[in-house]
Amino acid sequence: MNVAVLLSGGVDSSLALALLSREKGIALKAYYLKIWLEDELAFLGDCPWETDLAYARETCEQFGVPLEIVPLQSEYREEIVEHALAELRLGRTPSPDIFCNQRIKFGAFYRRVAGECDKIASGHYARIEEIAGQPHLRRAPDPVKDQTYFLSHLSQEQLARILFPIGHLHKREVRTLAAEFDLPAKERKDSQGICFLGKINYRDFVRFHLGEQTGDIVEKASGEKKGEHQGYWFYTIGQRHGLKLGGGPWYVVDKDATENRIYIAHSEAPERIGRRNLVAEHINWINSAPALGALQIKLRHGPALASGQVQMLDADRAEIALAEPDLGVAPGQHAVFYDGETCLGGGIIA
Repeated sequence: MNVAVLLSGGVDSSLALALLSREKGIALKAYYLKIWLEDELAFLGDCPWETDLAYARETCEQFGVPLEIVPLQSEYREEIVEHALAELRLGRTPSPDIFCNQRIKFGAFYRRVAGECDKIASGHYARIEEIAGQPHLRRAPDPVKDQTYFLSHLSQEQLARILFPIGHLHKREVRTLAAEFDLPAKERKDSQGICFLGKINYRDFVRFHLGEQTGDIVEKASGEKKGEHQGYWFYTIGQRHGLKLGGGPWYVVDKDATENRIYIAHSEAPERIGRRNLVAEHINWINSAPALGALQIKLRHGPALASGQVQMLDADRAEIALAEPDLGVAPGQHAVFYDGETCLGGGIIA
């Protein structure tokens, strides 16, 4: 079996390659995906693709695995960056990493190498379990690192050609094994932030593309202006940091993109009651549509799972009734559905 390993130079993908190197009957080739922003916006901050590539090369040399650099700058710009910017202009809160996995890593990249490999392997924290001949996406045992939220828009066909060699491990086990293999990345810190930004500050990225525009910060209850901001696109509902106001803590509770206005409330204010009833659209079911009703729901990446009722409104939209209100629900975010350990799919909050 020929396996294409997505190698970023970090410890997770490096260990995925190391574990696969011990498997018999597998021919490995590693691929480093070079993306548009790494060159275009390098002046904004530390964009370490050359360092990442050096780690990837050293890892491949250790295991005798060939490495190829795959340029996907245009695909990233068209499929991910333009989508994220369009959502921000509408006042929504995009989740670009979800589309990065669906459209790029297991989409455009697979199409590029489909004639050369049978499977794609990555360092994601998730598991794939075959049930009745169908692959199902299962949560990783490490609830903090579990990445099924970011994989929720994959299709059955995509899941069938993926391997997650470290998905059954906790992070501490990954570090231990990395040390045992003496991997070059064994002590590298985990990367943080959005897939296409590297170490570039997200606010700097938004400012570069959308600029700044002064607008009012208004208390929701009183209508009183409390300060000014430099663009509604820098804020999301539930946000506390970055408001630079006295008398807090203040939280963003609403936005008006037309008027470039941010609405805020104190933590205990009635206006900050959260939302229980949501609609998610563009629903993706990884397998066939499940029997709905009581499910667990993730509204953002992290270990927290909410309980709720899910009912389809039509083929594309689902109505969600949360058991407890959520204070950080924002249009554009993804709602991801779970039945126990199984990630069923998800949709975009309307």
